[in-house]
Amino acid sequence: MTENPAATEDPAAALRRRIETLRPHTARIWNYWLGGGDYYEVDRVAGDRIRELHPGIGEYARADRLFLGRAVRHLVTDTGIRQFLDIGTGLPTADNTHEVAQRLAPESRVVYVDNDPLVLAHARALLTSTPEGRTDHLDEDLRNVDALLERAADTLDLSRPVALLLLGVVIFIGDDEDPYGIVRRLMDALPAGSHLVLSHTITSPGLPEVDAAVRFWNEHGTPRLTQRSPEDVVRFFDGLDLLEPGVVSCSRWRPDHPEDADEVAIHGGVGRKR
Repeated sequence: MTENPAATEDPAAALRRRIETLRPHTARIWNYWLGGGDYYEVDRVAGDRIRELHPGIGEYARADRLFLGRAVRHLVTDTGIRQFLDIGTGLPTADNTHEVAQRLAPESRVVYVDNDPLVLAHARALLTSTPEGRTDHLDEDLRNVDALLERAADTLDLSRPVALLLLGVVIFIGDDEDPYGIVRRLMDALPAGSHLVLSHTITSPGLPEVDAAVRFWNEHGTPRLTQRSPEDVVRFFDGLDLLEPGVVSCSRWRPDHPEDADEVAIHGGVGRKR
């Protein structure tokens, strides 16, 4: 659970105190694979080792980021969504949610949620907004559904459709923590016309190198990952109307260039609430 600093403590100092520099962290490794500079040596070493175990892993980060952009673009232009709740934001890179949405609809409102101190430090500095729209950042944990929704309501009108973005974050919720219930509670709080955008690393008998990379990560990194089968990922969309082409490799969800859409072991989809 999130441990928020005391109100009397300097926020910047509190964030620095919470940053773990001795163990690799998934947000920083993701940033490293995307070509960013917000990581430590321990993250680079772990990232390179994971890439040795599974050479295609770097493409997952890129495919997931491009999937985010395409999904947000579709929701803005084709469904009229103007509100986004992006949980598990990760370190800012190019074409973050608010940049894609507000480029197309400047009045869009975006709430970012993360509980990693380095992510929060960068988010507060880099994730700005158009004058017509609004962007906010919450230091909160996905598991704290009620508190998260209550705070998000300061920026978003939860009586109107919202796009809930859960990209690469439910993998950090163990099976014993009711991941499907958490997603369902979030969607239950949103009105008809809202959408779920979710991506998740998969496991299958034909992907032993992915399993090896995850085992290495769970032995050395933080937070711990839980893999799920493609069928298990589809279950997160139960009760929603899945948009075509369904839950597929992120690279193959409405790609701009289908001929370049190589399969990756991160599956994603978009579902609409009736």
